[in-house]
Amino acid sequence: MVKRDNTSGSLKDLMKVVIKENNLTKGMQQMDIREAWEKLMGNGVVSYTESVKLQNKTLVVKLKSSVLREELSYGKEKIIKMINEEMGDELVTKIMLV
Repeated sequence: MVKRDNTSGSLKDLMKVVIKENNLTKGMQQMDIREAWEKLMGNGVVSYTESVKLQNKTLVVKLKSSVLREELSYGKEKIIKMINEEMGDELVTKIMLV
């Protein structure tokens, strides 16, 4: 009979290990960044958002509205700061609104 390893750890810690060992970090960051965008920007902005992608520390946000794109361009630094705080790491250094 195989003996169990009784060292207890949280499920969150276990998931981090599994993600790291299977090179899933980038995919998880993509999912997390989309969720952070939706949480921080609210339903009004999200309804005009087509896609949110993270590419080499650049957040690429595709929007349906040119007016909204212009409005958001004035607050790029604030958006970067809010998303990095939400993610708990400095993942975004630049935003491209397309």
